[in-house]
Amino acid sequence: MTSAANPAPLWQPDADRIAAARITRFQTWAAERYGAPAGGGYPALHRWSVDELETFWKAVADWFDVRFSTPYEHILGESTMPGAQWFTGATLNYAEHALRTAEDPARAHEPALIHMDEAHEPTPVSWSELRRQVGALAAELRALGVRPGDRVSGYLPNIPQAVTALLATAAVGAVWTSCAPDFGARSVLDRFQQVEPVVLFTVDGYRYGGKEHDRRDTVAELRRELPTLRAVVHIPLLGTPTPEGALSWSDLTSSDTEPVFEQVPFDHPLWVLYSSGTTGLPKAIVQSQGGILLEHFKQLGLHCDLGPGDRFFWYTSTGWMMWNFLVSGLLTGTTVILYDGSPGYPETGAQWAIAERTGSTLFGTSAAYVMACRKAGVHPGRDHDLSRIQCVATTGSPLPPDGFRWLHDEVREDLWIASVSGGTDVCSCFAGAVPTLPVHIGELQAPCLGTDLQAWDPHGKPLTGEVGELVVTNPMPSMPIHFWNDPDGSRYRDSYFEMYPGVWRHGDWITLTDHGSVIIHGRSDSTLNRQGVRMGSADIYEAVERLPEIRESLVIGLEEADGGYWMPLFVHLAPGATLDDDLRDRIKRTIREQLSPRHVPDDIIEVPGIPHTLTGKRIEVPVKRLLQGTALTKAVNPGSVDNIDLLRFYEDLARTRS
Repeated sequence: MTSAANPAPLWQPDADRIAAARITRFQTWAAERYGAPAGGGYPALHRWSVDELETFWKAVADWFDVRFSTPYEHILGESTMPGAQWFTGATLNYAEHALRTAEDPARAHEPALIHMDEAHEPTPVSWSELRRQVGALAAELRALGVRPGDRVSGYLPNIPQAVTALLATAAVGAVWTSCAPDFGARSVLDRFQQVEPVVLFTVDGYRYGGKEHDRRDTVAELRRELPTLRAVVHIPLLGTPTPEGALSWSDLTSSDTEPVFEQVPFDHPLWVLYSSGTTGLPKAIVQSQGGILLEHFKQLGLHCDLGPGDRFFWYTSTGWMMWNFLVSGLLTGTTVILYDGSPGYPETGAQWAIAERTGSTLFGTSAAYVMACRKAGVHPGRDHDLSRIQCVATTGSPLPPDGFRWLHDEVREDLWIASVSGGTDVCSCFAGAVPTLPVHIGELQAPCLGTDLQAWDPHGKPLTGEVGELVVTNPMPSMPIHFWNDPDGSRYRDSYFEMYPGVWRHGDWITLTDHGSVIIHGRSDSTLNRQGVRMGSADIYEAVERLPEIRESLVIGLEEADGGYWMPLFVHLAPGATLDDDLRDRIKRTIREQLSPRHVPDDIIEVPGIPHTLTGKRIEVPVKRLLQGTALTKAVNPGSVDNIDLLRFYEDLARTRS
């Protein structure tokens, strides 16, 4: 991990790049009109954005020409958390802004979307065609009786029809929610039954890893178990006929109908996202049309530096917040790349081939994918023309230092690498990409604008250069307006505001360095605490998984009844590797030398695989609960796990230890 005392950057933007960045132009403009600091670069702009919160968000709305059909009375009518009230009295529509580029005759026939599947043949959808389809579908939804506030659901892969359905739903003022078709019926019902959708968009199946996966039986179960459905819309991805009682996608999107954008209050629900739900029903997180609109304009247009001429690719599925974030690229006039398929098919480096084929300028992926490419000996810069890529961004977990070095060495030396961290809870980033700042190995560049990000000790004291809880001390427009079926708000408050009342605690360990960057150490609710020293699991994963024999690892810290502390490290080995005394010794030596003797595990145990949530995050807390003797049915929600059978290993281990 890069030391705060050794801030030698891996990459530094040159003067031309800083001058051309949209965030630089925004700062100059905001200095002239709103009193933002004209000098001092990003640190000064960030300080102003949190000190003058209302003025900052007014400037964002003006800079991006947000269309308020009814003017707002107050920028921040109530600033307490939870319950902050943004742009009170204003009305607008998210979809209207997402399709605004189609109104420009010079750009209407350019691609808004480029879709690719595992055949790697790009298929464009123009701005004018996307707008036409949204207009047609929104009219049909209204004809089906869909009204503002109704929920519309999608059991869909990352295809253009999913984008059209989201935007048509938002145009009507209804509330979108989606799951990927690799989710089983129970996982989907755990989510959709909470919000009671009136329409379900679905495919007959999907293609992944070179195979077709028929989902018609799952769809039939969803139809049976969702009694509130008034209509089911069939998208024949595998070419099957429309089933009885369902509507045809092509029939609903064939007309040439001018879209009507329902003007809704700023805090009107836009979509429902879901937490991983590993230990219970997923939290149904509701975010607003206006809050997402402003937050994504800021994040994509300023932090990601996206605009007309850019092509935005992020590997994701419709079951992850990054898909919603990707769709919002449309707000900035950017062409959005939709890839539907396996991230590593037909070979590990497949995502780089997609970036080349589509001319991506911002390439987004997971830290895990970067590290898989490194282990597989992939050479993206040598094997592909990636000259259009300006930024490689990663999320899902902290990008280890070796991941930074690999991207720098194997993609391009003059490469902006943006490790970002945020959450489904805000559908955005707390810290990450800043095009005008240097990149330090193992670090996120800075806290984001309008986000007063701090590291706090257990008593609420801010820390610099020390590990603390990630907190946000001021409201953000995209914070949830509520959770579904949480009428008194208690579940919402307990999730973020229990430890520090009135201050958002996210559940991550972070360090704010003395040069303004951020280091993420992993989840604080699965923190390792040996001899009073807190440590993040991410630090151990980064060190251990450098060893070629280790495919993946999982570390757990367990408080025992006798006052002891057991810290096992579970390792999933690479093919052909053996967990012998030599490998055990090398693992321990690696941890001792790169971290500290306190980090060395008590036991190193081989496992058949590491369990993950459906969005690819390692499952630590349920494993800890299993090792404490909790029954599998109570320790984890089976529908939230990628492979429930992997958890039986830990359940059996707990029995043998008891």
